Amino acid sequence: MFEAEADTFQRAGIQIGASISDAEENLLREALAPFGVARRNNALEMARLYAVLFCFENEIRDFIREALEEKEGLDWQDKLPPKIKEHAESRRETAHKDTWLEGEKADLLGFVDFGQLAQIVIAKWEHFKDVLPTQHWLKQRMDEIEKARNFIAHNRMLLPSEFQRLYIYIADWNRAVGL
Repeated sequence: MFEAEADTFQRAGIQIGASISDAEENLLREALAPFGVARRNNALEMARLYAVLFCFENEIRDFIREALEEKEGLDWQDKLPPKIKEHAESRRETAHKDTWLEGEKADLLGFVDFGQLAQIVIAKWEHFKDVLPTQHWLKQRMDEIEKARNFIAHNRMLLPSEFQRLYIYIADWNRAVGL
């Protein structure tokens, strides 16, 4: 009974109980406390960009998976470009051997390098040409995003103009695919 009533109050904008976002902010503040203000601010700015890139990259993987499954059937993975498929299978095997890693290991596309995602789309262009403007458009943006993505993955700070370029490219992609 109380949960249903609490849900009604929460939908009305009335906070009931502890705020999860406040608790998360406090945990983050505590974890970052030993570091200088400038480093913390840079980290938080990069964390926002990482979150956007995480969503973007996984949306691309879903986009490819859904298109290939629809156009090529449930065995679409067997029809990936051979070098990309071999590379991904090898990385997946290594992940299975590293048993201490408990993350997702079933999805083959999860083991495809970011740069190889554009190669898959180009190799299977007939399935994507009605959605994406051109192969050149795709390759140019994905190459630039990949460079920035790798920079971020190695904990390097980007310039504000580079942040803006990434946000623009991701917005371009989102418009093209209807997000």
